Amino acid sequence: MSRSQVRRPSGRVSFSGDDSDCTILHVDMDAFYASVSLRDRPDLRGTPVIVGGGGTRGVVLSATYEARALGVHSAMPMSRARRLAPQAVILEPDHRAYADVSRNVMALFTSVTPLVEPLSLDEAFLDVSGARRRLGAPGRIADLIRARVQDEQQITCSVGAATTKFVAKLASTRAKPDGMLVVPSARVIDFLHPLPVGSLWGVGERTEEQLTRLGLRTVGDLAHTPAATLQRALGPALGQHLHELSWGRDPRPVRPDESEKSIGNEETFAVDVDDPQVIGAQLLKLSDQVAGRLRRAGLVGRTVSIKIRFADFTTITRSRTLAAPTDVGAEIHAATRHLYDALGLERVRIRLVGVRMEGLQSVDDAPRQLLLGEEDHGRREAEVAVDGLRARFGPEAVRPARLLPGGSDRAGGRDQDGRAES
Repeated sequence: MSRSQVRRPSGRVSFSGDDSDCTILHVDMDAFYASVSLRDRPDLRGTPVIVGGGGTRGVVLSATYEARALGVHSAMPMSRARRLAPQAVILEPDHRAYADVSRNVMALFTSVTPLVEPLSLDEAFLDVSGARRRLGAPGRIADLIRARVQDEQQITCSVGAATTKFVAKLASTRAKPDGMLVVPSARVIDFLHPLPVGSLWGVGERTEEQLTRLGLRTVGDLAHTPAATLQRALGPALGQHLHELSWGRDPRPVRPDESEKSIGNEETFAVDVDDPQVIGAQLLKLSDQVAGRLRRAGLVGRTVSIKIRFADFTTITRSRTLAAPTDVGAEIHAATRHLYDALGLERVRIRLVGVRMEGLQSVDDAPRQLLLGEEDHGRREAEVAVDGLRARFGPEAVRPARLLPGGSDRAGGRDQDGRAES
């Protein structure tokens, strides 16, 4: 497809300027599951459509932007979605079609560059620095990808192009739906500083409250606060992490094998469960198991994800990137609790839960201060001691108190929301 044939949607947004250094792309399909489901129902385009289990206990897998405007969102109980959008058409999920489209999209990406880091079925980072001689400037490559996705898969995507992964992902979010946003290095500060502090990776609900109490409401406010002040308020690792991001500094490269480097455990319940305490206890157990596997492998992870499969077999995942890599079960469990709680699943029956750590690296390669904050050092040492006891006396020799008969756990806690379909 020639450049003159590239469709330019009315919603396209782009900063002007030299895009030659914007070699990191974040490509994200628009309302992926709903868009794929509508390929066979073009008559429903432009109308409120909800994809999910049609029963009274079903949940929303995806929704068109027209349905979202009415308050519908993914993981919402279908009964509530029907009340919010009674005029919406309900479509059953087609997981085989979603997997097929995802494979085709990822193959398209790898035809552009071998440096592709998938994040999920419907989004990925691309490093197109090696494709410029063949395909042109990054903005042109982004246009080409968008045109090919629409032409070959009959769905749309949004693309952010920048010098770093962090800014590229923010840019694609701002470009949605069906748009592109290029942020050259000379415009990064102009782009970042007006954004709310909640836009930064590592800023959850509680951290945002802390920053607001300090009078820091925008990324610019945070950027102009001394790093030492942030470290005192938030801790050494998180304070430094946010200060770096506020100036657009993110040294992480695109890693083609990142999606395959993960450790996880999952459990299918004997009968479908809707008790948050039972689900919370299972998340605790799985977090503990995953942390033990990380330590045995000499690895730490940066991204925690949970997997939820509902009674109707609909499956969703949510993930949260931590401020520092970890192999501490308590930290992993805290993140899973926040992710589960953010879903707001009240009396929705669940058949399977899973916990996974991604973004792995050797414990020897990770800066020690990012691994072990002073508060958590004793906690990790205790877990290492438990590893030794389990190795000697068996895996059930030592368990968290909340998993013992009569113990309790909750799925609660609220913090940064997990990844939802865009």
